[in-house]
Amino acid sequence: MPQKAIAKSAETRARILEAALRTFRERGFEGATMREIAAAAGMATGAAYYYFESKEAIVMAFYQRAQEEMGPGVEESLARSRTLEARVRGIITAKLEYFLPNRPLMSALTAHVDPTHPLSPFSEQTQPIREHDLAHFERAVGESQLRLPKNIAPYLPRLLWLYQMGVLLFWVYDRSRDQQRTAVLLEKTLKMIVIGVRMAGLPFLRPVHRLAGELLETLYGKA
Repeated sequence: MPQKAIAKSAETRARILEAALRTFRERGFEGATMREIAAAAGMATGAAYYYFESKEAIVMAFYQRAQEEMGPGVEESLARSRTLEARVRGIITAKLEYFLPNRPLMSALTAHVDPTHPLSPFSEQTQPIREHDLAHFERAVGESQLRLPKNIAPYLPRLLWLYQMGVLLFWVYDRSRDQQRTAVLLEKTLKMIVIGVRMAGLPFLRPVHRLAGELLETLYGKA
């Protein structure tokens, strides 16, 4: 395909995506239709379907664009941070700030947590996005040079990713002003996690390490 045509196609896809996000904000994800999205983008419905086969495909494009646009900021935050607490806070804060304009959409999408749904953060379709996100937590843990039990250390990035998902879920339903309760939740629970991680290496907790390791291996398989 000629370069000019590729650029035109990318521009059209971006226009449909922006129109869809506006429509989702106004009508909600479930209430919006591809016809309305096409009209908001100034094109025929069939033309919109040519670029996106469904609303779910549009949301996947939104996820992918979000990952690309947040990437440099997350990388910069990881580079300048020196502790696990600062690194994890930087990753989660970047997401909260990025998704703020589309918070109602994120709230609607929380209904799709079943791993069999393509938009679920646990689905096969979102695996590339999930693995890319997990890599940030792996870097956060690795560069923090933590002393952890060997049977627990490999699972910590995934546990932090799940923690992030919990914070995001709380955030989309947080009705406090400027989501202040989420800010408190993040600050307090993150400190508690860091304290727990530091204590994990204490010898008298070895029986707990063993049980935790067995549980994690059951849930996620051998690391």
